[in-house]
Order: sequence, then C-alpha cells, then structure tokens
Amino acid sequence: MDAVYDHRKNNKEQVYMATSKVKYSGSLRTECVHLNSGSVIHTDAPLDNNGKGEKFSPTDLLATAYASCMLTIIGIHCQDNDIHFAHGEADVTKVMASGPRRIVELHIEMDLRGNGWDEQTAERIIRVAEACPVAKSVHPDIKIEIKYHV
Repeated sequence: MDAVYDHRKNNKEQVYMATSKVKYSGSLRTECVHLNSGSVIHTDAPLDNNGKGEKFSPTDLLATAYASCMLTIIGIHCQDNDIHFAHGEADVTKVMASGPRRIVELHIEMDLRGNGWDEQTAERIIRVAEACPVAKSVHPDIKIEIKYHV
C-alpha cells in the first residue's frame, strides 16, 4: 500500500500515513475509506449541483464534521476532567453560495442539556468546544453561528 508520504521540514524527514482513500465511483459519487478502520462513507453531489442528493455531499461532511468535532472534544475534556457527559447532539445547517460555490454559513444548534453542569462548567465546555480542530481549520470567511442549550 502506498500510504506513506515524505515531507521535508527544517531538513528533517517527516513521515505521514494517509488517513483515507477516496475513489470516484461515477455518477458524481465517491467512496471514502478510512484506512485505519476500513469504515466507508459514500458521497453524492447534492440536488442543487447535478447530483441525486441520496448521500452526504462533501460539503455536508465538512459541516457535519464541525459539530462532530465539537462533541468529540467535549467528550475528551469531560473524560480527562472527570465531568459527567451523557448527552450531546447537534442540528447542523449549511448555507451555500456560488461564484465560487462554497459554504458561506454554518448554523449549529447544540443541545447539551441533562448533563448537570453548573454555569462555570458549561462556559468552560463551550470554550473547549469552540476550540476544536475543525473550528480552527475552516476558512475565516465562513460565518459560524452556534446556539447552545445547556
């Protein structure tokens, strides 16, 4: 398997393993395989961009990854700090624009009720969530609106 890529940084060799393998399946669809686990995601172009809209589109995955990352980071923080975390879910809405086609807004409604957090803990959890790696990776021109229920 050709999954190793060499990159040069400060004249030291760094080796990175590929994360996924993405293959075009035809009909505006892809198959994405997570190389570590073998888990598979199929994508489809959305209805408004010549697809069938029968599966996540690539931009759906980006929008969904944002909320998934937030919930994962909350879980890690709670686990590391012995904080109860039994419930978390998010509704995600993405807004697209054209010229060029891109995500211009993400609206996330995060439901964290039922965890029994006091106000100070809830505020800390929100700060942790908003510092997740995906949040730090999206383009700054994308407007992010997050509503929390805690």
